[in-house]
Amino acid sequence: MKLYGMGQSRSFRALWALEEAGIEYDYVSVVFGSSEQNGTASAEYLALNTQGKVPTLVDGELVITESGAILNYIAANSPDLSLLPSNDLKKRAKYDELCFFVLTELEQALWTNGKHRFALPEAQRVPEVLATANWEFAKALDALTPLFSGDGFVIGDEFTMADVLLAHTIAWAESFKFDLPDKLITYKNKMFYRSACKRALKALDAASA
Repeated sequence: MKLYGMGQSRSFRALWALEEAGIEYDYVSVVFGSSEQNGTASAEYLALNTQGKVPTLVDGELVITESGAILNYIAANSPDLSLLPSNDLKKRAKYDELCFFVLTELEQALWTNGKHRFALPEAQRVPEVLATANWEFAKALDALTPLFSGDGFVIGDEFTMADVLLAHTIAWAESFKFDLPDKLITYKNKMFYRSACKRALKALDAASA
């Protein structure tokens, strides 16, 4: 598999997932917005990912560009089948519920914040929306509590790709200076202390060297 990514953006989830899954991969560090070689606006990259975003996973002729779908695909290809609940329909339903919640509720306020601070062209930024993004994130945190208390792993007693997704999103919120409960920060720190996550961080350092 080949993963195109950039720093600790959403592509880091996929990089971490590949390390957890024990799958061999090539990592290609890209430059966001550049039309030069390995730039996300280059013709070569846009042929893979028409939005010019990261991540992009390529496995033979298969190309996947959504981080949640990439995590599930990696898990399904891993010898460790516990990374994706598959034998218990109810556990899989709770896994899907948490992942979809992170992607549609918890993350969207963070992305709104990021877009209107640095990602969008300056003329398209609306600073007034930042207060709303903060309110939406706090509301999503309240909604997270019934789904996950902050203890152990997200789904049952085993680490899954839902932990990659949630821990990375919490780290993103922390870097954006959002207020977070101590329990979620402790959970994130435990997940980032996993050997696979450390290997993924080392891979980023090597790619940027």
